[in-house]
Amino acid sequence: MSEPTARPGRSCPLRYHYGPRAIAQAPLQTAHTLYVAGGLYGNTAALAELLRMAAAEPGATLIFNGDFNWFNVRDADFAHINHAVLRHQALQGNVEAEFHTPGDEADCGCAYPAAVDEAVVQRSNAIHRQLKATARRHPELLHYLAALPMVARFQVGEARVGVVHGDAQSLAGWGFDAQALQAADAAQRYAPWFEQAEVELFACSHTCAAGMAVYDSDRAVLNNGATGMPNRAGDLRGLVSRIALTPSPHPVWEEERKVAGAYIALLPVAYDTAAWAADFSAQWPETSAADLSYGRRMREGA
Repeated sequence: MSEPTARPGRSCPLRYHYGPRAIAQAPLQTAHTLYVAGGLYGNTAALAELLRMAAAEPGATLIFNGDFNWFNVRDADFAHINHAVLRHQALQGNVEAEFHTPGDEADCGCAYPAAVDEAVVQRSNAIHRQLKATARRHPELLHYLAALPMVARFQVGEARVGVVHGDAQSLAGWGFDAQALQAADAAQRYAPWFEQAEVELFACSHTCAAGMAVYDSDRAVLNNGATGMPNRAGDLRGLVSRIALTPSPHPVWEEERKVAGAYIALLPVAYDTAAWAADFSAQWPETSAADLSYGRRMREGA
Protein backbone atom coordinates (compact mmCIF):
# COMPACT_ATOMS: atom_id res chain seq x y z
CA MET A 1 0.00 0.00 0.00
CA SER A 2 1.20 3.52 -0.70
CA GLU A 3 2.26 5.72 2.20
CA PRO A 4 -0.67 7.33 4.14
CA THR A 5 0.21 10.83 2.89
CA ALA A 6 0.78 9.73 -0.70
CA ARG A 7 -1.06 11.46 -3.53
CA PRO A 8 -1.95 9.05 -6.33
CA GLY A 9 0.21 9.73 -9.38
CA ARG A 10 2.34 12.34 -7.56
CA SER A 11 4.20 10.37 -4.90
CA CYS A 12 7.10 7.95 -5.18
CA PRO A 13 6.39 4.90 -2.97
CA LEU A 14 9.15 3.90 -0.55
CA ARG A 15 9.37 0.49 -2.19
CA TYR A 16 10.56 2.21 -5.38
CA HIS A 17 13.76 3.47 -3.75
CA TYR A 18 16.97 1.49 -4.23
CA GLY A 19 19.89 3.95 -4.59
CA PRO A 20 22.97 3.70 -6.82
CA ARG A 21 24.79 1.22 -4.59
CA ALA A 22 22.05 -1.33 -5.29
CA ILE A 23 22.90 -1.04 -8.98
CA ALA A 24 26.52 -1.91 -8.18
CA GLN A 25 25.26 -5.09 -6.50
CA ALA A 26 23.34 -6.26 -9.58
CA PRO A 27 25.00 -9.15 -11.46
CA LEU A 28 27.30 -7.86 -14.21
CA GLN A 29 26.10 -9.41 -17.47
CA THR A 30 28.11 -9.36 -20.68
CA ALA A 31 26.69 -8.06 -23.98
CA HIS A 32 28.33 -6.97 -27.21
CA THR A 33 25.18 -5.23 -28.47
CA LEU A 34 22.60 -3.99 -25.98
CA TYR A 35 19.17 -2.60 -26.86
CA VAL A 36 17.34 -0.84 -24.01
CA ALA A 37 13.65 -0.28 -24.76
CA GLY A 38 11.80 1.81 -22.20
CA GLY A 39 8.18 2.87 -22.56
CA LEU A 40 6.81 0.41 -25.11
CA TYR A 41 3.42 1.35 -23.63
CA GLY A 42 1.56 -1.61 -25.09
CA ASN A 43 2.26 -0.60 -28.71
CA THR A 44 2.16 -3.88 -30.63
CA ALA A 45 3.35 -2.26 -33.87
CA ALA A 46 6.40 -0.80 -32.13
CA LEU A 47 7.11 -4.19 -30.58
CA ALA A 48 7.17 -5.83 -34.01
CA GLU A 49 9.59 -3.25 -35.42
CA LEU A 50 11.82 -3.37 -32.35
CA LEU A 51 12.12 -7.15 -32.54
CA ARG A 52 12.99 -6.87 -36.23
CA MET A 53 15.73 -4.35 -35.49
CA ALA A 54 17.27 -6.44 -32.73
CA ALA A 55 17.11 -9.60 -34.85
CA ALA A 56 19.13 -7.84 -37.56
CA GLU A 57 22.10 -7.96 -35.18
CA PRO A 58 22.81 -11.62 -34.30
CA GLY A 59 23.43 -12.12 -30.61
CA ALA A 60 22.04 -8.73 -29.57
CA THR A 61 20.67 -8.48 -26.03
CA LEU A 62 17.29 -6.78 -25.64
CA ILE A 63 16.04 -5.50 -22.30
CA PHE A 64 12.70 -3.79 -21.72
CA ASN A 65 13.33 -1.35 -18.88
CA GLY A 66 9.76 -0.94 -17.73
CA ASP A 67 6.39 0.51 -18.75
CA PHE A 68 5.97 -1.97 -21.57
CA ASN A 69 2.29 -1.96 -20.60
CA TRP A 70 -0.07 1.04 -20.76
CA PHE A 71 -2.49 1.23 -23.70
CA ASN A 72 -2.92 -2.56 -24.05
CA VAL A 73 -6.20 -2.96 -22.15
CA ARG A 74 -7.62 -5.66 -24.43
CA ASP A 75 -6.87 -9.11 -23.06
CA ALA A 76 -5.29 -10.32 -26.30
CA ASP A 77 -3.01 -7.27 -26.47
CA PHE A 78 -2.04 -7.56 -22.82
CA ALA A 79 -1.12 -11.21 -23.26
CA HIS A 80 0.74 -10.60 -26.52
CA ILE A 81 2.88 -7.76 -25.16
CA ASN A 82 3.81 -9.50 -21.93
CA HIS A 83 4.53 -12.92 -23.40
CA ALA A 84 6.83 -11.26 -25.96
CA VAL A 85 8.61 -9.10 -23.39
CA LEU A 86 9.17 -11.99 -21.00
CA ARG A 87 11.08 -13.88 -23.69
CA HIS A 88 13.77 -11.23 -23.21
CA GLN A 89 15.18 -9.45 -20.19
CA ALA A 90 12.93 -6.95 -18.46
CA LEU A 91 12.68 -4.58 -15.52
CA GLN A 92 9.61 -3.34 -13.72
CA GLY A 93 8.46 0.16 -14.50
CA ASN A 94 6.00 2.00 -12.31
CA VAL A 95 3.15 0.71 -14.51
CA GLU A 96 4.07 -2.91 -13.76
CA ALA A 97 4.94 -2.24 -10.11
CA GLU A 98 1.49 -0.79 -9.43
CA PHE A 99 -0.27 -3.92 -10.71
CA HIS A 100 0.50 -5.53 -7.38
CA THR A 101 -1.03 -2.97 -5.04
CA PRO A 102 -4.09 -4.27 -3.17
CA GLY A 103 -7.67 -3.40 -3.98
CA ASP A 104 -8.71 -1.03 -6.74
CA GLU A 105 -6.35 1.80 -5.88
CA ALA A 106 -5.98 4.17 -8.83
CA ASP A 107 -2.31 5.14 -8.81
CA CYS A 108 -0.11 5.04 -11.91
CA GLY A 109 3.03 5.38 -9.76
CA CYS A 110 4.44 8.03 -12.10
CA ALA A 111 5.61 10.44 -9.36
CA TYR A 112 4.71 13.37 -11.63
CA PRO A 113 6.41 16.65 -10.63
CA ALA A 114 4.38 19.77 -9.79
CA ALA A 115 4.83 21.15 -13.32
CA VAL A 116 2.55 18.42 -14.71
CA ASP A 117 -1.12 19.48 -14.79
CA GLU A 118 -3.40 17.72 -12.31
CA ALA A 119 -5.79 16.68 -15.10
CA VAL A 120 -2.95 14.73 -16.73
CA VAL A 121 -2.23 12.99 -13.43
CA GLN A 122 -5.88 12.03 -12.92
CA ARG A 123 -6.15 10.67 -16.46
CA SER A 124 -3.02 8.57 -15.94
CA ASN A 125 -4.54 7.13 -12.79
CA ALA A 126 -7.73 6.34 -14.74
CA ILE A 127 -5.74 4.60 -17.50
CA HIS A 128 -3.91 2.51 -14.93
CA ARG A 129 -7.14 1.57 -13.17
CA GLN A 130 -8.51 0.13 -16.42
CA LEU A 131 -5.23 -1.59 -17.28
CA LYS A 132 -4.99 -3.07 -13.79
CA ALA A 133 -8.42 -4.64 -14.23
CA THR A 134 -7.16 -6.32 -17.40
CA ALA A 135 -3.95 -7.44 -15.70
CA ARG A 136 -5.87 -9.19 -12.94
CA ARG A 137 -7.40 -11.50 -15.51
CA HIS A 138 -3.87 -12.78 -16.23
CA PRO A 139 -2.59 -14.06 -12.86
CA GLU A 140 0.20 -16.17 -14.37
CA LEU A 141 1.66 -13.16 -16.16
CA LEU A 142 1.31 -11.05 -13.01
CA HIS A 143 3.31 -13.67 -11.14
CA TYR A 144 6.23 -13.25 -13.55
CA LEU A 145 5.94 -9.46 -13.63
CA ALA A 146 6.07 -9.28 -9.84
CA ALA A 147 9.41 -11.10 -9.87
CA LEU A 148 11.11 -8.68 -12.27
CA PRO A 149 13.99 -6.60 -10.84
CA MET A 150 14.14 -2.80 -10.78
CA VAL A 151 17.77 -2.48 -11.95
CA ALA A 152 20.28 -4.33 -14.13
CA ARG A 153 23.95 -3.96 -14.99
CA PHE A 154 25.81 -4.92 -18.17
CA GLN A 155 29.38 -4.94 -19.43
CA VAL A 156 29.74 -3.85 -23.06
CA GLY A 157 33.44 -4.00 -23.80
CA GLU A 158 35.08 -1.62 -21.31
CA ALA A 159 31.81 0.14 -20.51
CA ARG A 160 29.67 -0.84 -17.57
CA VAL A 161 26.01 0.06 -18.06
CA GLY A 162 23.42 0.66 -15.36
CA VAL A 163 19.91 0.03 -16.69
CA VAL A 164 17.07 1.60 -14.72
CA HIS A 165 13.54 2.75 -15.40
CA GLY A 166 13.65 6.12 -13.62
CA ASP A 167 17.01 7.26 -12.27
CA ALA A 168 19.84 5.97 -10.09
CA GLN A 169 17.85 6.59 -6.90
CA SER A 170 14.37 5.35 -7.64
CA LEU A 171 12.18 3.47 -10.08
CA ALA A 172 10.03 6.57 -10.62
CA GLY A 173 12.80 9.16 -10.24
CA TRP A 174 12.94 12.13 -12.64
CA GLY A 175 16.65 12.81 -12.12
CA PHE A 176 17.45 11.79 -15.71
CA ASP A 177 14.79 13.98 -17.30
CA ALA A 178 15.91 15.32 -20.70
CA GLN A 179 16.24 18.88 -19.37
CA ALA A 180 18.19 17.72 -16.33
CA LEU A 181 20.67 15.91 -18.58
CA GLN A 182 21.65 19.22 -20.22
CA ALA A 183 21.91 21.32 -17.04
CA ALA A 184 25.21 23.09 -16.45
CA ASP A 185 25.86 21.15 -13.25
CA ALA A 186 24.74 17.75 -14.57
CA ALA A 187 28.21 16.15 -14.64
CA GLN A 188 28.82 17.21 -11.05
CA ARG A 189 25.39 16.08 -9.82
CA TYR A 190 25.62 12.70 -11.50
CA ALA A 191 29.24 11.95 -10.53
CA PRO A 192 28.31 10.24 -7.21
CA TRP A 193 25.70 8.14 -9.01
CA PHE A 194 28.22 6.88 -11.57
CA GLU A 195 30.77 6.16 -8.85
CA GLN A 196 28.43 4.45 -6.41
CA ALA A 197 26.70 2.41 -9.13
CA GLU A 198 30.11 1.44 -10.56
CA VAL A 199 29.09 2.24 -14.15
CA GLU A 200 30.18 4.52 -16.96
CA LEU A 201 26.79 4.63 -18.69
CA PHE A 202 23.17 4.84 -17.56
CA ALA A 203 20.23 3.85 -19.77
CA CYS A 204 16.77 4.95 -18.62
CA SER A 205 13.34 6.14 -19.78
CA HIS A 206 10.31 6.97 -17.51
CA THR A 207 10.03 10.71 -18.24
CA CYS A 208 8.70 10.22 -21.81
CA ALA A 209 11.18 12.84 -23.10
CA ALA A 210 14.27 11.61 -24.92
CA GLY A 211 17.82 12.85 -24.50
CA MET A 212 21.45 11.75 -24.54
CA ALA A 213 24.31 13.52 -22.81
CA VAL A 214 28.03 12.78 -22.55
CA TYR A 215 30.07 13.97 -19.56
CA ASP A 216 33.86 14.28 -19.50
CA SER A 217 34.08 11.99 -22.57
CA ASP A 218 33.87 8.80 -20.51
CA ARG A 219 30.40 8.94 -18.94
CA ALA A 220 26.96 9.27 -20.50
CA VAL A 221 23.23 8.95 -19.89
CA LEU A 222 20.80 7.74 -22.55
CA ASN A 223 17.09 8.39 -22.02
CA ASN A 224 15.14 6.86 -24.90
CA GLY A 225 11.93 8.69 -23.98
CA ALA A 226 9.48 6.15 -25.38
CA THR A 227 9.77 3.18 -27.70
CA GLY A 228 6.02 3.09 -28.24
CA MET A 229 5.24 6.80 -28.69
CA PRO A 230 6.54 9.74 -30.76
CA ASN A 231 9.37 11.72 -29.20
CA ARG A 232 9.29 15.01 -31.10
CA ALA A 233 6.90 17.16 -33.11
CA GLY A 234 6.24 15.93 -36.63
CA ASP A 235 8.01 12.62 -36.04
CA LEU A 236 5.83 9.62 -35.15
CA ARG A 237 8.66 7.17 -34.51
CA GLY A 238 9.57 5.67 -31.16
CA LEU A 239 13.14 5.40 -29.87
CA VAL A 240 15.37 2.71 -28.40
CA SER A 241 18.80 3.06 -26.80
CA ARG A 242 21.66 1.07 -28.35
CA ILE A 243 25.03 0.48 -26.68
CA ALA A 244 27.47 -1.72 -28.58
CA LEU A 245 31.01 -2.56 -29.59
CA THR A 246 30.26 -1.72 -33.22
CA PRO A 247 28.51 1.21 -34.96
CA SER A 248 24.78 0.91 -35.52
CA PRO A 249 23.61 -0.72 -38.77
CA HIS A 250 20.35 1.23 -38.35
CA PRO A 251 19.80 5.00 -38.74
CA VAL A 252 20.45 6.99 -35.57
CA TRP A 253 18.20 9.70 -34.15
CA GLU A 254 20.68 12.56 -33.82
CA GLU A 255 24.23 11.31 -33.42
CA GLU A 256 26.26 8.28 -32.43
CA ARG A 257 29.09 8.77 -29.94
CA LYS A 258 31.87 6.57 -28.65
CA VAL A 259 32.04 6.68 -24.87
CA ALA A 260 34.12 4.43 -22.60
CA GLY A 261 34.89 2.28 -25.63
CA ALA A 262 31.24 1.70 -26.61
CA TYR A 263 29.16 3.17 -29.42
CA ILE A 264 26.02 4.80 -28.01
CA ALA A 265 22.98 6.19 -29.81
CA LEU A 266 19.22 6.54 -29.77
CA LEU A 267 17.69 4.72 -32.74
CA PRO A 268 14.30 5.52 -34.32
CA VAL A 269 11.73 2.71 -34.15
CA ALA A 270 9.76 3.31 -37.35
CA TYR A 271 6.69 1.22 -36.61
CA ASP A 272 3.52 0.97 -38.72
CA THR A 273 1.77 4.14 -37.54
CA ALA A 274 -1.47 3.45 -39.42
CA ALA A 275 -1.83 0.02 -37.83
CA TRP A 276 -1.08 1.43 -34.41
CA ALA A 277 -3.50 4.35 -34.84
CA ALA A 278 -6.30 1.89 -35.54
CA ASP A 279 -5.29 -0.31 -32.61
CA PHE A 280 -5.05 2.65 -30.23
CA SER A 281 -8.44 4.07 -31.28
CA ALA A 282 -10.12 0.69 -30.88
CA GLN A 283 -8.98 0.47 -27.27
CA TRP A 284 -9.15 4.17 -26.39
CA PRO A 285 -11.91 5.95 -28.35
CA GLU A 286 -12.24 9.70 -28.69
CA THR A 287 -12.54 11.57 -25.35
CA SER A 288 -11.26 8.57 -23.35
CA ALA A 289 -8.53 9.25 -20.78
CA ALA A 290 -5.76 7.94 -23.04
CA ASP A 291 -7.05 9.79 -26.09
CA LEU A 292 -7.19 13.09 -24.21
CA SER A 293 -3.67 12.67 -22.84
CA TYR A 294 -1.93 10.98 -25.75
CA GLY A 295 -4.10 11.08 -28.88
CA ARG A 296 -2.59 14.25 -30.28
CA ARG A 297 0.94 13.02 -29.58
CA MET A 298 0.18 9.80 -31.46
CA ARG A 299 -1.17 11.71 -34.46
CA GLU A 300 1.24 14.67 -34.63
CA GLY A 301 4.31 13.79 -32.60
CA ALA A 302 5.51 14.99 -29.21
